[in-house]
Parts: sequence; structure tokens; C-alpha cells
Amino acid sequence: MSSTPLDQGKLARRIRSGELTHGAFCGIGHPAAAEIMAAAGLDWVLLDLEHGGSDESHIGQVVASTGGYGTATLVRVESLERIRIGRALDAGAAGIMLPRINDAIQVEETLRYFRYPPQGMRGVATYNRSVRWGLDTGALDTANREALCIVQIETLGALNEVEEIAALDGVDVLFIGPLDLSYALGTPRNFESEEFKDAVDRVLGAARNAGISAGILSANADLAEKRAAQGFTFLPVGSDSTLLANAARDVAARLGGARHD
Repeated sequence: MSSTPLDQGKLARRIRSGELTHGAFCGIGHPAAAEIMAAAGLDWVLLDLEHGGSDESHIGQVVASTGGYGTATLVRVESLERIRIGRALDAGAAGIMLPRINDAIQVEETLRYFRYPPQGMRGVATYNRSVRWGLDTGALDTANREALCIVQIETLGALNEVEEIAALDGVDVLFIGPLDLSYALGTPRNFESEEFKDAVDRVLGAARNAGISAGILSANADLAEKRAAQGFTFLPVGSDSTLLANAARDVAARLGGARHD
């Protein structure tokens, strides 16, 4: 088969083997920003359709632009409807991050949207990027085991059922959204509170016991290294916008002082 920008399950195999991978969120909403991060050597980029400036029309462009560098594209969908997950996978996404999860039943239902029948209820089509526009219909036979499922643990409901969520067949990563979880715990932006630390330990323990990966967003590489030492293996560091903003601020401060707080 000729070369392709599609990930074809490579990232899934790495993560399921316990390998540490790193990436960043894509929030600016332009494929060039994602491509720059791929060119820099990240394992994956995560296109954020929940909070970022992108929409579904950008997914395929990002897959094509990052895949040429060997970087996989993940997508955080805006909502959990079947059509949202199916469209992202059809566009070539290597995996899906599920936001605002409240319980294990919700995850179990949503996992059906990742899989073609009879295992699931993903719609079947061949005129899309995931099967190379109909030139690789054999991809339909492997798709059910190639798509990563990343479940966000950011609500009290998800935290209270994290062990049940981790045990579900098809869940690959438990992902802590630090800001949302800190707010849910009643300790906004206080990542040193006992409540937050206990929640982190519970998620790590649930992932470890289930034999799956745990992830958490870090603001910088130093913090990501500390999280890796704790046992996290899925490590996004900031986003395209925050990485750019921090780099620009450092330049401004070093070469004459920042003019803005």
C-alpha cells in the first residue's frame, strides 16, 4: 500500500502497550498551527472542538498536514452524539476524547459509536478519508480496534465511577482535565489541595488496576515530567495558543520587558 497520513492504529498500539506519549491541544483553529506542532516532533496533536476555534471541517485538513510528519491527530468532540464521533473518525482521527462524562453508563453507550456493527452502531461509508476515499475498504475490518477512546474525568460523577469507567472494554485512557476537576471539587485552580491530590491518586489507581493509561494536562514540560514520574503516560503540554503566548512573553520580557500583564 502507498504511504498515507492516516495513523492506522499505530498510536493506539503505543498507548495500549504503556508507552509514554506527548502532545498538545490545538485550539487556534488553523491546520497550520497543528502542522507546526507536528513538525516540532510531537507524538500527537489533539484538535479541540469543545473549547477551541476549530470545527469538523478542519479535522481532515489537520490529519493530512500532521500525518506527513508521523504525528497522529486526536479529536475532542464538542458533544457525545453518534454523528459527532462518527464524523471525526471518518475524517481520519486516530482517536476521540470524550468531554463532560458523568457516569459509566454514558461511556458504555458512547463506545458503541466507535465501532461498526455488530459490535457497535457507527455508520458505514467508504467515501471518506479514513478508508482513503474508497481505495482501502479493508480499513473497515480493522477500524474497531484502531480507534482510541480517551475519557475525561472532570466531573464528580465521572470521578465517583472512575473504577467502573476504567473497567469498560474499549476505554484506553482516563484523562484528567485539571481546571474542570478542580472546580468540580470546589477548589478552583488549586492543584495542591488535598481534594485534588486525592482525586489524582484515585484516577491513577483506577487506570493502573485496569491496565490502561492515565493522562493529565500540564502547563509546561517541567510539570509534565513530574506527572510522568507519578505514573501518567498520556501527556499533553499546553496548547498551540498557550505555547505561542508563553514563548512570545518570554521574548518580550528578555528583550525589553513585557508591556502587558
